[in-house]
Amino acid sequence: MLNRILIMGRLTANPVLRHTQTGTPVASFTLAVERDFKDKQSGEKKVDFIDVVAWRNTGEFVSKYFTKGRMAVVEGRLQSRKWTDNNGSTRVNWEVVAENVYFGDSKSAEQQSQDQQSAGSGTAPPQSTYSPNPQGDRFAELTDDDGELPF
Repeated sequence: MLNRILIMGRLTANPVLRHTQTGTPVASFTLAVERDFKDKQSGEKKVDFIDVVAWRNTGEFVSKYFTKGRMAVVEGRLQSRKWTDNNGSTRVNWEVVAENVYFGDSKSAEQQSQDQQSAGSGTAPPQSTYSPNPQGDRFAELTDDDGELPF
């Protein structure tokens, strides 16, 4: 059997990171995903709001680096959960269990500016410099690696 799903959309709110009783991290968020076609009546694209759950390292990654409005690409599987509401009715909830989450966009200039200000620096990060490897192969060492992620 095959159960694979790939969706791309914008986060409708900041991800919520919780921990299970055993300490396993789990992040939940909702993606607003546009359909590929326009509605005949209104001429606008419809949007589906899809619940996503990311466990362990993936959940921690999402909660650390994604915020409301960021574009995300989620790869995972579709899952249904049955539960009983307060009235005793059985309900079904569909969600995507994320196995991989990728950035669907690059940071905007505004977000980069905010990151620089929060780091206490009003200047742009230093540009990478290339210094050829003395052994003559095609790989080179970066001389200004500050250890931070590039996004």
